[in-house]
Amino acid sequence: MLWKTFRWAFAVTAVGLVGGVLYDGWTALGIVAVLAVLEISLSFDNAVINAGILKKLNAFWQRIFLTVGILIAVFGMRLLFPVVIVSVSARLAPHEAVRLALTDKERYQELVTDAHPSIAAFGGMFLLMIFLDFILEERETKWLGRVERPLARLGRIDMLSVCVALVVLLVTAMTFATQAHQHGGHHADKAQTVLVSGVAGLVTYLVVHGLSGFFEARLAGDEGGEEGGEATSGRPGLALAGRAAFFTFLYLEVLDASFSFDGVIGAFAVTNDIVLMALGLGIGAMYVRSLTVYLVRQGTLDDYVYLEHGAHYAIGALAAVLLVSIRYAVNDVVTGLIGVTLIGAAFWSSVRLNRATAG
Repeated sequence: MLWKTFRWAFAVTAVGLVGGVLYDGWTALGIVAVLAVLEISLSFDNAVINAGILKKLNAFWQRIFLTVGILIAVFGMRLLFPVVIVSVSARLAPHEAVRLALTDKERYQELVTDAHPSIAAFGGMFLLMIFLDFILEERETKWLGRVERPLARLGRIDMLSVCVALVVLLVTAMTFATQAHQHGGHHADKAQTVLVSGVAGLVTYLVVHGLSGFFEARLAGDEGGEEGGEATSGRPGLALAGRAAFFTFLYLEVLDASFSFDGVIGAFAVTNDIVLMALGLGIGAMYVRSLTVYLVRQGTLDDYVYLEHGAHYAIGALAAVLLVSIRYAVNDVVTGLIGVTLIGAAFWSSVRLNRATAG
C-alpha cells in the first residue's frame, strides 16, 4: 500500500534532487530538500482536510482531483505563482522575470532582494492570519492547553485576528520606517511599500478564506437540494456525483490554493531562486497529494491529533520569520528547521497520547 501510494512521489523526489544538483551543485540539493520538507510540514493539515472531503466523492472525481488537481497545484501554484510575486513586486513582465532567473542570477537576486520587504510583508501577513484564525478558535482538542485555552476565550471577540494582524503590521512598518529614515535614499519609500503590501496580504487571505466558505456553503446547499431531488426523481446518487461533486472539486481547489500560498511565500524565507523553489515545492506537493490518498485509503485521519496544531504553529513561526526578516537577516537553516521541529514535537505528543489512551 505504501509503495503503491507514494511511488510517483518517490520518483519526482529523485528527479527533483538530481535536477537541483545539476542546476547549482550540492548546496542546491540541500535547499531543494529543505523546501520539500517545508512544503510537506506546512501542508499536512491540508492533506488531512482534503482526505476528509475527498472520501465523499466517487472514484471518477477522486481521479480528477488527483490528476487535474495535481497539475493545478504543481504547475499553477508552485511554478507560476512565484513568477507572479517577483514580477509584480519588481515591476517586471513575467517572461522577463523567468529570463533573469535562468540567465542572469545576480541581477535577479538584486531585484528580489530589493523587493524582499514587500514580499515578506505580504507573505507574513497572509501566514499570520492563518495562524491567528486557528489559535483563536475554540476547539475540542488542545495541544498546548495553557496557551490555547485563554487564546480561544479571547477569540470570541469578533474580528480579533484582523485587529491583531493590523497592529503587528503597523509595528513592523514603523520599525522599518525608522531604519529607512536612518539610511535615507530609496529605502524611505520602502516603508510605505511594506504597509501597502501587508494590507494586500491581509486582503488576499480574507478573499481566499471567503471563497472557501462560499464554495462550502454552495456544497452544503447543493447536497440538501440533491437529497430532496432524489426523493422525487428516483435517481439516487446521480446529481451528487455530478453537480455536487463538481462543487466539491472547486472547494478542494480553493482550499489547496489557500494552503499553497503559505508554502510558496514561506519558500522566499529559504531561497530567492525560482528554479530551486519550483523543484522543492513540486516535490512537496506530490507528497501532499499522495498523503491525501493514503489517509483516505487507510482511514487513519484521527490517529495523530496534534499534527494539525504543529502545522499551524509552524505557519505562525514562518510568519514571524518573514516579518522579522524585513529588518534583520535570518539564517536559512533556522527557517528550514522551525517547521520540522514543530511538526516533530506535535507528532511525538500524538504518539504519547495514543500510548496513554491505549494503556
